[in-house]
Amino acid sequence: MKPSKDAPSSKIRLRKHLNADALVRAVRREFEKIPDPRKGRPQISFADAAMSAFAMFSLKDPSLPAFEKRWSARDHNLHALYHIEKVSSDSTMREILDEVSPYVFRPAFREIFSRLQRGRRWLR
Repeated sequence: MKPSKDAPSSKIRLRKHLNADALVRAVRREFEKIPDPRKGRPQISFADAAMSAFAMFSLKDPSLPAFEKRWSARDHNLHALYHIEKVSSDSTMREILDEVSPYVFRPAFREIFSRLQRGRRWLR
């Protein structure tokens, strides 16, 4: 059976670069490019700390302690959805991220905005 021209599925275009997993992976890749200001071999990577913060904000937790209280129950989900190997506590997250200029995060958000702008052209 041939789908009709008016069928909703005929108007949907898949945009692989705009699905949630692709966007999270892009953010992760950009965070991995940021040099870790700490010396030695830390237990929690800079990218994991940054992704933990990204997860906290995108999951709309009201505070770092609220995020930390619930993350143990969501540990598997955080790994699966945000590619976080080791979730950092709020104090560890602050220790790691407070030392870094906010400007180092710009490329990650530019990548997202670039993808969204490119996707917008496909909607026309």
